Amino acid sequence: MTVRLTLPPRSRQLPRLDSRLLRSRAVRVLREVGQSSSELSIAIVLDDEIAELNSEHRGKPSATDVLSFSLLEGEHSDHRGKLLGDVVIGIETAARQARTAHRGLEEEVARLLIHGILHLLGWDHEEPAEAKLMRAEERRLWRAIRS
Repeated sequence: MTVRLTLPPRSRQLPRLDSRLLRSRAVRVLREVGQSSSELSIAIVLDDEIAELNSEHRGKPSATDVLSFSLLEGEHSDHRGKLLGDVVIGIETAARQARTAHRGLEEEVARLLIHGILHLLGWDHEEPAEAKLMRAEERRLWRAIRS
């Protein structure tokens, strides 16, 4: 199992993440969802970059916390190999959300990672019933990887 992690350039203003912890949590999530032989790409980006991606791919010209780009479906899915896709996390938005929720940044990023991986696997939350199931799975996965 391979987890590729890309972080933004270091800056005093940016919160620092434990990249080893993030990778190990990603591996545990993948195991929990039956994807232990899969590969995953995680990109931690600044708000301006995730806003650009959000605008380009979802038509929403604002920063968001997490975006997922699945390779399980679409025109190139037959060439994906073991790669599930990309999870992109907006670190500045995640930091604001962590402060609002009174939790640490590592926890917030892990929760966004779980959410993003579930989207890669086809989970959605557009309908109330789907949202309820997805929230339950997110809680299950958080309990499984928490450490």
